Amino acid sequence: MIRRPISQRTRIVLGIVAFVLLALTYTGISQSRYAKNPNQTTVPGWKELAGGVHKILAPDTVDYDGHCWLLVDSIASFKRLFTGLGIGCLAGIVIGVAMGCYTVVEALLLPPLTFLAKIPPTAMLAVFFALVGVNFGFFVAMIAFGVMPTLAQAVFQASRNDVPDELIHKANTLGASQAEVIWNVIFRQVLPRVLDAIRLQVGPALVYLIAAEWGNTDIGFGYRLRFESRLLHMNVVYVYLAYLGVVGLLMDFVLVQMRRRLCPWFG
Repeated sequence: MIRRPISQRTRIVLGIVAFVLLALTYTGISQSRYAKNPNQTTVPGWKELAGGVHKILAPDTVDYDGHCWLLVDSIASFKRLFTGLGIGCLAGIVIGVAMGCYTVVEALLLPPLTFLAKIPPTAMLAVFFALVGVNFGFFVAMIAFGVMPTLAQAVFQASRNDVPDELIHKANTLGASQAEVIWNVIFRQVLPRVLDAIRLQVGPALVYLIAAEWGNTDIGFGYRLRFESRLLHMNVVYVYLAYLGVVGLLMDFVLVQMRRRLCPWFG
C-alpha cells in the first residue's frame, strides 16, 4: 500500500542490499571492460582500487612533508567547504526568516533572490575570479553564493506557510516582543525545515567546491580529481569519489540527528 510503514530492521536490511547491488553492478561493468581490454583503466577492479587507497594514504615526502594526499586534501577542502557553507546558510536563514516575517523585506529581496537562484554558480567562476582572485575567498564566495539564494527561499516558504497566525497572535497577546516572537515562535517552528533545507544544500555545495578547485588550486579534492583523471589514474579518482560520498552521508546523518534532538516533536 502507498506509504505503508516498515520496521527499522527492514529499512536497514534494504539499505545494505542496495549497496551490495551497487557493488555487484560495478563489479559486472569492470569485468566486462576487462574482458574487452585487459589493459583498460577506466573502470578499475577491486584490486586496482585497493592500490588507489594505498596511494592516497601513503606518505608523500616530496610535496607534502610526509603527509598523505587524503589528509592534506581533506584539510584544505573541508576548510573551504564548511566556511562557505556556514556563511551561505547563515545568510540564507537570516534573510529567509526576515522575508517570512516582514512583507516589506519579502517584496524587496524575493525578486532578486529568485533571479540569482537561476544563475548557475559554476557560470560565475570568471566573475568570482575577477572580484576576489584565486584565494580562500574565491572558494568561500563560490559556495556561499551557490547555497544562499535557494536556502533563503526555502526558509521563507517555511516561515510563511508553516507558522499559523494563531501562534503569533497568542505570543503577542502574552506580551512577547517582536524579537521574542521571531526567535521563540517562528524560528523554532521552522527549525526542522531549516535543517532539512541545509541537508539538501550539502550535495550542491560539494559540486561548487569541486568546480572551484578543478582548475584554480594545487591542493584539494577538485585538484586531485583533475590531475589524476588526466593521468588516467582512475583507481585514485574512484576512491576519492567514494570518500566524498561517505562524507556526504556523514554530514546528512549529523544533520538528521541534530533535527531529532533539537526538534523531537517533528518526528
